Amino acid sequence: MALVNALTGEPEQKGPSSSASRPAAEDTGGDPSPETASSPTVALPLVIRVTGPATYVVVRVADTGGKVLTQGTLNQGETRNYREAPLQVVAYNGGALQVVIHGKVQPQKPDGQRGEWFVKARRG
Repeated sequence: MALVNALTGEPEQKGPSSSASRPAAEDTGGDPSPETASSPTVALPLVIRVTGPATYVVVRVADTGGKVLTQGTLNQGETRNYREAPLQVVAYNGGALQVVIHGKVQPQKPDGQRGEWFVKARRG
């Protein structure tokens, strides 16, 4: 109980750190560069990291237009960030990817099998 009170008794120390990360989120949210992968505090709708062998990936906007954002082979070590949603994602080798949707790492797909994900639009 003393530890709970000690932690909740210090909101001033937590306040500046969370407010300090808010401007970073706003800055990177408006920045079209792919450098937001280095900032874990930013919860983008979708982040794809190729952790296994190169694989073919298609990412498209899940609306009536279905605009294709990515279509091609992504190599090991590549990271792609997407700021819009809803999205449909398909990878020929789902096990080669780490997929993060709205800040939550998705369960790993079996290696060598097709992987599919859907990114819902976040509502306020």
